Amino acid sequence: MKIVLQRAKDAEVKVKNETVGKIGQGFMLLVGVTHDDDEQDADYLAEKVANLRVFEDDDDKMNLSLLDVGGEVLSISQFTLYGDCRKGRRPNFMAAAKPDHAQPLYDYFNQKLRDKGISVQTGEFGAMMDVAFTNVGPVTLILESKS
Repeated sequence: MKIVLQRAKDAEVKVKNETVGKIGQGFMLLVGVTHDDDEQDADYLAEKVANLRVFEDDDDKMNLSLLDVGGEVLSISQFTLYGDCRKGRRPNFMAAAKPDHAQPLYDYFNQKLRDKGISVQTGEFGAMMDVAFTNVGPVTLILESKS
């Protein structure tokens, strides 16, 4: 699994001009799944997202986690994270998992965050979505379950 994590002060996702998810302070996540990902990958990344210390403490040091600040998550499924652009001018998405594998694992990942007490909003899996957010810092990190 691969996640692009962006620290946000707000985020919103719309499908067909209707808001389906909206958060305040927290993380805007783009979440991609590949063929050999499993629940162990999702567990690892849920733990990482919940406990990654990228929020400032009273001394303006990045020492606080999402759990520490009571932050929320807007999680967006994003198969294009596994797009291969090395050849030609059009991305190859062969490394992205098919929906019958990706969606249950994406849902499992989001539930693992909820199990930790984190409020999670999502877009609509497989839909065309409009995502808007304010990146604070900016802080943008790429997390991968396999290294």
